[in-house]
Amino acid sequence: MNTVYFDAPATDEQRRPQLFEGQIFVYSPRASVQALVDFAREFIEPAFGNLDPVTAQHALDPAEYERVLASFKPAFINHPHSKELVQSILRDFGCDPAQTYFDVPRMRTATSHAYLNRGLAYSFEAHRDTWFSGPMNQINWWLPIYGFEPGNGMAFHPQYWAEPVPNGSEGFNCRAWDAEGARLAASPGTPDRRVRPQPFEALAMEPQLRLVMPVGGLMVFSAAHLHSTVPNHTGRSRFSIDFRMVNLADVKARRAAPNHDTRCTGTTLDMYYRLADLGRIPAEWVQQYEQGTPLLTTRQPALTPAG
Repeated sequence: MNTVYFDAPATDEQRRPQLFEGQIFVYSPRASVQALVDFAREFIEPAFGNLDPVTAQHALDPAEYERVLASFKPAFINHPHSKELVQSILRDFGCDPAQTYFDVPRMRTATSHAYLNRGLAYSFEAHRDTWFSGPMNQINWWLPIYGFEPGNGMAFHPQYWAEPVPNGSEGFNCRAWDAEGARLAASPGTPDRRVRPQPFEALAMEPQLRLVMPVGGLMVFSAAHLHSTVPNHTGRSRFSIDFRMVNLADVKARRAAPNHDTRCTGTTLDMYYRLADLGRIPAEWVQQYEQGTPLLTTRQPALTPAG
């Protein structure tokens, strides 16, 4: 059974094992989170000018909207102060500076009525982050930039926490994916034929869990949770930020969520920064995760397309 904890007085050492069991933690607004929100808005609002970012899609054609997103999203993601603000959040939540590693905060946009669903505004179908070479001990932090509602947020599908989902993660390797992305970027106009890991068959999308928190709040969950972008029909675009963390002690001990269906290789661990000083995870531990994580049991059914 998955449980949602609201403002639980748990330390990080207490929280992580619960996350690896599928529990979800939701927190009320804090100044450290609001600071990251405010910094993100410093990029978003000037780019849209006199338009409200959450309704700007109604005044711009999709190509122009996409150019606006491209003018600020990479700058925010890679700005040194963005990392500093993530460091402040993790310290605020009691994470060990010497053992905690995090990646850059990514800004997401989910537009309404399928106005734009590619590139910087891609809406993710049901997936586990672990299908994309994320380690099984990865923990996700998610927060809204503007107010949102159940109809334009994200959904969890907890019935699949302990149930394997036939999917396309086998054959995926983040190194190959990134190398092909770099090649495409150097060859404008070349079609992107990369295939994201997806479920091979229709899933039961109900029951589902949609969590809504005010701006300045956030939620924390395991990368092994099956989750998706909610089909947005609200007329308002959703802007959010997510970043990931691991604890090096968990990495070394292989403490993690159970692996029921992730078969990819490669690892994103070399993208992480140490909370204390932005150092990197030692190469020896990155290398140990390159071949992926074994399935929970050898008796899993073959994860191949149905039919």
